[in-house]
Amino acid sequence: MISRAWSGLVRLASPLTAALVTGTAEPAGPRSRWLRPAVPAWARWLPFATVDLVVVADLALAFILLGTGVSYLETEAVASHFSPDGPVLIVLAAAYAVPVALRERWPVAAWRISAMAAVVGGLVNPRILDGAMGGAAGHGDGVMPYVVAQAITYLLCAYSIAVRADRDVAIGVWIVSMVGAWIIHPNSMFLATVLVTVALLFGQNIRARRRATGRLDEERRRGEEQRAARVVLEERTRIARELHDIVAHHMSVIAIQAEAVPLRAHGDVAALEAGLAEIRVLSLAALAEMRQVLGVLRGSDGRRETAPQPGLDRMDDLIGNVRAAGLAVTAEVSGSLDLPAAVGLSAYRILQESLSNAMRHAPGAPVRAEIERTVAELRLSVTNGPSGAPAPGTPDAPGQGIAGMRERAALLGGTLEAAPMTDGGFWVTATLPLAPAEPAAPEEP
Repeated sequence: MISRAWSGLVRLASPLTAALVTGTAEPAGPRSRWLRPAVPAWARWLPFATVDLVVVADLALAFILLGTGVSYLETEAVASHFSPDGPVLIVLAAAYAVPVALRERWPVAAWRISAMAAVVGGLVNPRILDGAMGGAAGHGDGVMPYVVAQAITYLLCAYSIAVRADRDVAIGVWIVSMVGAWIIHPNSMFLATVLVTVALLFGQNIRARRRATGRLDEERRRGEEQRAARVVLEERTRIARELHDIVAHHMSVIAIQAEAVPLRAHGDVAALEAGLAEIRVLSLAALAEMRQVLGVLRGSDGRRETAPQPGLDRMDDLIGNVRAAGLAVTAEVSGSLDLPAAVGLSAYRILQESLSNAMRHAPGAPVRAEIERTVAELRLSVTNGPSGAPAPGTPDAPGQGIAGMRERAALLGGTLEAAPMTDGGFWVTATLPLAPAEPAAPEEP
């Protein structure tokens, strides 16, 4: 029993201590623009750029309450033969009004001042004190022991605490208010309880709604950040895929050309110069495509490259480059190659990567490319024969080429299959729908 009573006292002491000693309030949240308008042009000499209308309203209300409190206390002082010229009246009236001006910045301190003023007011004003004591002096019977200015100030400060402080502080304020109302005037305790409870509950409801709105805004912000990060990741993946296709193909062709040109020239200066010119053309083509892919990243003004991305209409140039590098390629096309931009680009990159793989892993082997267009899809097949060894100076380790081709096909809703053949060769087959289910295909820069 004793332990339970002690536990109850500890639980009661915590909110009381928070309200009277340790409690603090959160900073005021940002104002909407109509509550914090900009200073007009004719008043730009003022030391602030905006006007907080809430603070202005509090200052105006504090001034009104100060005048009302002084007038009321002077009337009560005359009735109770208390000196109306005493500075105590001015101090007490100021204690009723000043907390309103302070509640926006220091709500807990403002409430403590208001609570102290309520107690002191009952002690220094005999008429109010008589009313609190049940009219012992005969002239205060039935008088409500609260000044109107004091009641307004106290309720506003209690509301500010409920909006800006923790629940323990609000509970402590409620307990202190109930105990104080019972001590000052038990007959009006019910009305005081109702008013303070309504102010605190209303403030707590506003606080809960603001916190919920803040959490929603935070979740929305996080969602936007995640979407932005996902877009950046997708863009990086797309650029990495483009760079891989460009670099892997052109560098492979250039490397093979650089090794083959001296062998073909046999000391012939003209043939050597012609071979070097081909290498230069390939290098410039690689640089142009890389510049086209990375142009959007370099532009500080946000402008993008508008040059078209390659499609199967440039297939002859692609096959010509690899033939010049020594790869025997035959191509067969069935149907029109007038394709949607995304399909044409993906088909071009898949063909490019397949030919690059054949140069790296099966140099000298015959390669056959078959392209067939139907009403609904484009079918691309690249097959190469076996080769004894990889090309000198080219890597034989597996990379990301096949994975990138599969990703390109999947982005359009298509499929890609790649596997070695029984005779040692390799085949790649891609099927790309012309009207993909997801129309938001990755946009090329």
